[in-house]
Amino acid sequence: MYTDHLSPAIRHRSNRQVRFTPRETQIEQAESPARQALSSAGERLLTIHELAQEFCVSTKTISRWRRLGLASRPFLLDGRMRVGFLQSSVNRFVANNKERVRRGTEFSQLTCAERMQIIERARRLAQAGGSLTEVITRIAHETDRCVETVRYTLLRFDQEHAEVAIFPYRHSLLSAETKGKICRQFHRGESVEALAARFCQTRAGINRIINEVHYAEITELPLDYVANEQYADLLSQKMEAEILGPAPESDLPTKKLRGPSGLPSYLAGLYEVPLLTREQEVHLFRKMNYLKYRASELRAQFDLNQPKRGLTDRIEKLYEESVATKNQIIRANLRLVVSIAKRYVGPIANFFELVSDGNMSLIRAVEKFNFARGNKFSTYASWAIMKNFARTIPNALRLQARFCTSGPEIFNSVEDMRPDHQEQESAQIRRESYTERLLERLDERERQIVTSRFGLIRGQEPQTLEQVGVVMGVTKERVRQIQCRAMSKLKKAAKEDRIEDPGEE
Repeated sequence: MYTDHLSPAIRHRSNRQVRFTPRETQIEQAESPARQALSSAGERLLTIHELAQEFCVSTKTISRWRRLGLASRPFLLDGRMRVGFLQSSVNRFVANNKERVRRGTEFSQLTCAERMQIIERARRLAQAGGSLTEVITRIAHETDRCVETVRYTLLRFDQEHAEVAIFPYRHSLLSAETKGKICRQFHRGESVEALAARFCQTRAGINRIINEVHYAEITELPLDYVANEQYADLLSQKMEAEILGPAPESDLPTKKLRGPSGLPSYLAGLYEVPLLTREQEVHLFRKMNYLKYRASELRAQFDLNQPKRGLTDRIEKLYEESVATKNQIIRANLRLVVSIAKRYVGPIANFFELVSDGNMSLIRAVEKFNFARGNKFSTYASWAIMKNFARTIPNALRLQARFCTSGPEIFNSVEDMRPDHQEQESAQIRRESYTERLLERLDERERQIVTSRFGLIRGQEPQTLEQVGVVMGVTKERVRQIQCRAMSKLKKAAKEDRIEDPGEE
């Protein structure tokens, strides 16, 4: 019997008279009255330390055996409460867990040299691309050690030496940059298993990180749209198929435009994209804004605590379709930017810089244009692009005047370029004289409108069409018509009299 192998000290301790308390931590499942009487009559009883010494294991191992089914009892010994194990309970546990008890009794603690050997071996395997699980399993097989022993050794080393940790991601919180890197690698085709091995995470952890980054990206999507009352009505009537369908075909015969020869590749490529008809333009703008409206409505139902993968995929798909529609509108209007940029080219304004700046204005115009007002987009975009050029070009001139470069050109510019105020005054007098001669060709009402509109009277600022109309008692449209007629007369008179700019020599 197993009790025959107990040491004399344990036998002596087991024969002590002990008194069991009513409280028990682990009660054997089928405890009969006869069994209780046997225990009280003097069945051998071992403390935790005695049982650990008997099996040559640590007290932690005994505690682990207790969690695995080794029954124990509290008892009062020498006035102190202790935890003990009946010999019958020990015998039953050994019989049911022979392999586990054998591994525990054969275990020996690692020496410092063995521990360092495991750490260095693990570092080499990790640098070769091995995951934590692979490294632990291989080292346990090579050293004939328990897997848990190797795992505990490596994880404890990483905790105590974070600066030279073998698996640095294991116990540290991943930064937002690292999470973004994991998500990008996943979308490029790298498997979850490979990412888990590289970043020392479980597969569930990698999936959780990918979902977390994905949900954060969904909440940051720019879904601003131009509101329209039709969207809710169209949604209720289930007319999405018509809205999201292809643009209507043009009735005009399709002709492939051929750009001028010698154009750069970028400009030549613009002629390959056909212009949009009025119907196609309205369809694409309605489609783009409706897609962002639908995505915004779905995102309002988004719950970060319990996100639904199907909902996020739907939002992302709607956003991608809206971006594709916007790009289609932009590509069809890039030639408009080029045609406007050519008017502003000068010593300060580089052509391709103007085109680049104008393209940004075009993109903003596409996002803000309201098709429901009935205006053509080309008119709206032209106004936005020209307004941007009118602001950026003077800024560039001011910057050049303020931060002029110092170089050889300064020393070469020896000519005095300061203005001659006397000559300027003489030129101004001649211009006023020529202007008076031309205004004599007009009738009284035309002369009044021209002088008021352009501020030709000293001390008077130029007035708007509306201001002039209020003074004269006519509409601003009538003022514009009279102004156009007067300007035609002035041009004809200047041509007949061969009047040139008096400021030019």
